[in-house]
Amino acid sequence: MLVTCGRTKVLCTVSVQDGVPQWMSGQGRAWLTAEYSMLPGSTRSRKVRDGRVGGRIDARSLEIQRLIGRSLRAVLDVEALPEITLWVDCDVINADGGTRTTAVNGACIALHDALVALQRKGRLKAASWPMTDLVAAVSVGLVRGELLVDLDYREDVVADVDLNVVRRGDGRLVEVQGTAEGRSFTDDELRAMLDRSARACEAIVTRQREVIASEPASANGGEAR
Repeated sequence: MLVTCGRTKVLCTVSVQDGVPQWMSGQGRAWLTAEYSMLPGSTRSRKVRDGRVGGRIDARSLEIQRLIGRSLRAVLDVEALPEITLWVDCDVINADGGTRTTAVNGACIALHDALVALQRKGRLKAASWPMTDLVAAVSVGLVRGELLVDLDYREDVVADVDLNVVRRGDGRLVEVQGTAEGRSFTDDELRAMLDRSARACEAIVTRQREVIASEPASANGGEAR
């Protein structure tokens, strides 16, 4: 699944591996985890590939992949799946702001497609569809006193406030990450940003549903409500 948002492009895939981490073994449920990486050519100047310096993933990548994992687990009924691990890989091939939110939006569709494939193979434990909802994410910020949605790089680097919001399709919040970059902000400004994120996420979920409905793989698959 290649997802684009402005100039930002992220390749999202979900792979299925038999078995779960040792600490989950024998519990009769699945696990989902995510990996995120910005490829070397995705930025204006070459980004060092994760793991090349000291053998470690940089702290930003680690934070984002955990965000992706938490966001998708919020809409996944792991009890409806056997002991498998769903590996979500999000690789940024072009970055112009909003890579983490774009990754969440694309990974949601990739997860749906992977579950459809498992359903067709008869690998779901229960009759109910394991994906309880869709999940969408968007960036919101205050830039020179103006409230903006889906900040690109030029807007993000000068934003006074940077907020990333993840919501379920029913509108409930999954995660809010907010930082006063240039100045502190008020409760009223936070409420305004959350309100704007709700409308943006609703539009993203509508688009996600359109994509799912148009995919041949989902014609006889489950329904993400």
